[in-house]
Amino acid sequence: MGSERKMAMAVLVNPTGYHSASWLHPSTDADSSTSIEWYRSVAQMAERGCFDLFFIADTPAARTTNLEAYSRFPMFMNVFEPVTLLSALAGATRHIGLGGTVSTSFAEPYNVARMFASLDHISHGRAAWNVVTSANDFAARNFGLDKLPPHGERYDRAHEFVQVVKQLWDSWEDGAFIRDREAGLTFDPTKQHPVEHVGKYFAVRGALNIERPPQGHPVIIQAGASDTGKDFAAETAEVVFSSHSSLASSRAFTVELKERMAKFGRPPEALKVCAGKPVLMAGSKQEAEDMYRTLQEMIHPVVGRMRLGMDLETDLSDLPLDEPVPEDRIPRNSNFHKAYFDHIIELIRMEKLTLRQLYQRYERGNKTFCGTPLQVADELEEWFAAGACDGFMMLFSLLPTGLATFVEKVVPELQRRGLMKHEYAGRTLRENLGLQRPAFRL
Repeated sequence: MGSERKMAMAVLVNPTGYHSASWLHPSTDADSSTSIEWYRSVAQMAERGCFDLFFIADTPAARTTNLEAYSRFPMFMNVFEPVTLLSALAGATRHIGLGGTVSTSFAEPYNVARMFASLDHISHGRAAWNVVTSANDFAARNFGLDKLPPHGERYDRAHEFVQVVKQLWDSWEDGAFIRDREAGLTFDPTKQHPVEHVGKYFAVRGALNIERPPQGHPVIIQAGASDTGKDFAAETAEVVFSSHSSLASSRAFTVELKERMAKFGRPPEALKVCAGKPVLMAGSKQEAEDMYRTLQEMIHPVVGRMRLGMDLETDLSDLPLDEPVPEDRIPRNSNFHKAYFDHIIELIRMEKLTLRQLYQRYERGNKTFCGTPLQVADELEEWFAAGACDGFMMLFSLLPTGLATFVEKVVPELQRRGLMKHEYAGRTLRENLGLQRPAFRL
């Protein structure tokens, strides 16, 4: 059965996979985090599967405390800087979009505008910037702060930051660089429009030293779940990553976010909501569930405590594993990841789990779907058809095997159902996502 509406498809690439114990699994390559060959093969695999976006998450910091736990769960401890990595992958791919995280809390608008304009030119229009405000104090300490500024202040800065970046991308008109040898002109001087910005956080007076990006503006990605974050996304984002545990909650989020866009003068089709979808596939549902249980049991208790404490924003290291988390140890509010914080509190209060049960049950965002490739296709179709999202951010427990199975078995099934494209519609990421190219704004 055919459909004109196609799923937007992104893949979040963590070395070895999305699961915190993936690096211990024999199917993964423990050296993948700094192997350009590994990343190149995964990007090319995703492109063979007609994925729209290859995405790298990032934080500008190594962890410097609780090192025993992080030595058993090496999240962000030994990884490439994302724009550098994506620039290298641009030459190894032709169609897939290349998205990476750069924080507005610890960068300057000029640097970010220049980096992503360069990536957009290098990739011939496939760049995407994931706008984050950062969510850990390890990063803050690398940039002269003891701790992150309050949540609202970080979003105020991010709002101004994005506006300045967009102005810088528009500091040259399309076609400004005429390269006219007869006239002796490299560019048309009338088509430069320097930024004159003085705001609360930034003062920028000047123009980019690179012509306007092929996409006009690289695609803007955002993932805020708070009320402030949703307003920010409704105003500025073109792709939003969501993390909801049920179809109903995902649909409610998508509907609410698109309704918010009206107050910023934006039509709903200007934004693609990609639901985070962790999956683990095998020949039967039982086999997939057994594989998942094995991975969960591989999580070391010190890692389980640490991961929960990180998102609950409190130290749980002194609590017994086989007793519930006491009510008086639960913080009153979140300053980092509100969606994850709220989910842990719900598990503690509603299900009365012990600390061990809690860390073996907790996942950041959606619960992992375990099943056969056909069951995964059914799950994606159900969410998509119900309007829970415009597509998916696929999270594979194990890489590259999870992606390989998806490309080999799930993608052809979704294509057969008319839900995924058979080939790329255009050259740029915007064209492939069906997003308008921003006109030059004087």
